[in-house]
Amino acid sequence: MAIASRNSDDHLHTDVILGKITEYDIFMYYIPGFKTIGKKFSSDLREDNNPTVSIIPFNGKLLYKDFGNSEHVFGCFHYVQFKYGCTFMDALRIIDNDFNLNLSSVKSSAVKFTMGVMAYRQNKTPRFVKPDVIIQKCRKQWTREDANFWSKYLISKKILTMFAVEPISHFWINNNRFSCTSITYAFQFKSRYKIYSPYEVKNKWLSNTNKNDIQGYRQLPNNGKRLIITSSLKDVMCLHAAGYPAIAMQSEMQMPEEKLISELKQRFNKVDILYDNDFDKVNNPGQVMAKKICDLYGFNNICIPSELKAKDPSDLVSKVGNFNELKNILK
Repeated sequence: MAIASRNSDDHLHTDVILGKITEYDIFMYYIPGFKTIGKKFSSDLREDNNPTVSIIPFNGKLLYKDFGNSEHVFGCFHYVQFKYGCTFMDALRIIDNDFNLNLSSVKSSAVKFTMGVMAYRQNKTPRFVKPDVIIQKCRKQWTREDANFWSKYLISKKILTMFAVEPISHFWINNNRFSCTSITYAFQFKSRYKIYSPYEVKNKWLSNTNKNDIQGYRQLPNNGKRLIITSSLKDVMCLHAAGYPAIAMQSEMQMPEEKLISELKQRFNKVDILYDNDFDKVNNPGQVMAKKICDLYGFNNICIPSELKAKDPSDLVSKVGNFNELKNILK
């Protein structure tokens, strides 16, 4: 397999890796018995005569969970680390090497390390397979609690309905039923869903969406003076309420495709980027990605000033209680 050329902005980091392949791809490549999310298989980390392991959705990610060994609970990167008894960085290098991502400038350590496990993986080619995840939901009536939550961002029920957002009481992932213990919403994208539980620490986000599910795309006008690419559907709806057409990728780390950008440039006179200002994070990933997009496509990068202590448009509106500060920034 040919090694792809290395982009100077690429580096060996979990976010960058997951911008090129998925957690599902990684689990599929390194776990012989894993076929379907939610279906049990036998562990290859210990003797396991009866299938006790599942790959399950958890907190917006996929998780390896061994119900026969409580210590064997891993994300995809830590699974590789545990499987081969290496450091976390070596696990990233192994994945980088096996999938030919060409992210690491230190290839020798990964290649040397993986020689010891080549008998297991010889002639094995990475499989890029979309997981068969089916999400279903049960709608419930809007309540005062729902109104209180969304009114903080000045997002009305009319806008929520327009953007296919509705409250739910429970949902299913591959026929496994989950009850909602706090307010929870389903964001619909054709036959796929993103489940949002804003008050939950675990399982705050769950979804079976893909990179082609552009948030807010269906609600855009045919053309206009200005379009804003932002970070989330909540920000899209907040900007819409303020009078600005907007869209968001499924992930802030997802680079918009050139075909989409070309279409948007034809429909709108101007395109701006308004990504999260993660001022409390050392590497400020939202602004790193915003700069990459702006450098590539020649857009303007709008950054919410750090002194406002708001990381995104909806956060800013909820702090000040109106659109004035947001509109001043956009001007």
